[in-house]
Amino acid sequence: MTFKQRRRTRRWLVGLALAGVATLGWGCGRPAPPEGTLQLWTLALAPKFNTYMNSVIKAWEGDHPDVPVRWTDVLWGQVERKLLASVFARTAPDVVNLNPLFAASLASKGGLADLTPLLPDGAAERYLPSVWTAARDPEAGQIAIPWYLTVRLSLVNRDLLREAGLEQAPERWEDVPAYARAIRERTGRYGLFVTVVPDDSAELLESMVQMGVTLLDDRQRAAFNTPAGRKAFAFWTDLYREGLLPREVVSQGQGRAIELYQSGELALLATGAKSLGNIQTNAPGVAAVTLLQPPLTGADGTANVALMTLAVPRQSDHAQEAVELALFLTNGSNQARFAREGLVLPSSRQALAQIRAELEAEQPSSADAVQTRDALLMSAKILNRARVLVPSTPGVKRLQSIVYTQLQRAMLGQISSDQALLEAEQQWNRYASSRWP
Repeated sequence: MTFKQRRRTRRWLVGLALAGVATLGWGCGRPAPPEGTLQLWTLALAPKFNTYMNSVIKAWEGDHPDVPVRWTDVLWGQVERKLLASVFARTAPDVVNLNPLFAASLASKGGLADLTPLLPDGAAERYLPSVWTAARDPEAGQIAIPWYLTVRLSLVNRDLLREAGLEQAPERWEDVPAYARAIRERTGRYGLFVTVVPDDSAELLESMVQMGVTLLDDRQRAAFNTPAGRKAFAFWTDLYREGLLPREVVSQGQGRAIELYQSGELALLATGAKSLGNIQTNAPGVAAVTLLQPPLTGADGTANVALMTLAVPRQSDHAQEAVELALFLTNGSNQARFAREGLVLPSSRQALAQIRAELEAEQPSSADAVQTRDALLMSAKILNRARVLVPSTPGVKRLQSIVYTQLQRAMLGQISSDQALLEAEQQWNRYASSRWP
């Protein structure tokens, strides 16, 4: 048996085991739905959005009495396992909420329908062009419909800036070292936290794209061993070795950044507007001195946008109805309402214009409400120069793991940053050549 055959066999056995898990435990105790019911899976919306989802589904069923919907909410850490298990068990949902990376991975295995022939004329014009494109695969077609978005802001501790003799935090990566040095030397705190934990935030990988690094070429081979790539690897290695990043960036994820910011130990937190509410509740003193700034970017000012989508698994027996449900969930009025309740941004052009107009006309009655309004309005404006920076390529999480692991070695002084880049290139290309001969 060849290596590729053994690998396919292992994947089949893992899938069979997952299917068994799904058969034994998933959906246990729930009555069988009526014939023609659409199965809708979302990510981490319950129980906060139960009222919203139930009302939207009720509105759908009022217009489509013969196409009822059964809604299932899945935890973030479980969706990939549960969805793969359902595919193997041939019980996949009709509509599923995915991020672009997992959608691309599933599409590469033939798991998602190409929505192109199922979409009405002009569907693409309803959505922001950058996110519509991000839900399209060069080979598999239009694999998803954009839903809701988030962009990062820089939440900055004004007191730490003042103590360090700075008027504002940087907005370009090239200005970060001097800023981080000033914060560290004059306050004893840290300027920023960007994790290098392989399975956590992609912020560091996105920063490399903003620094001018091309991650992969058209053949899915590494394209980052360039002067820009060497500069980016050295940038992060030097920041850590100089003590300008918290030591735990190599061992703890983005959640640690929030903890440090709330405790007053971090001068800049890169996060979405939604996190403000938690900071206002958990650390009101820090929230009161928080300054809102645009996110860190490269020289061209392009920001990153995080996207959630709705996809239709190929197994669906009701693909046309599933697409219509996805379009209904993402129409202008439904997205505008969801954006207001979730403190996120819509992918719908109509909804975004409506949200921006409402925010600009709003007159908040408290300092916290003013801060939240300002954060959302800033986020909406940033969308004009934002795109999904890391390509939704199958295996890109493997790329992140390889790059981060080698960067960790460089940061800890085990190898040089140039050696880390070379090792990352070689490891990725070995993987890519086996996957895309």
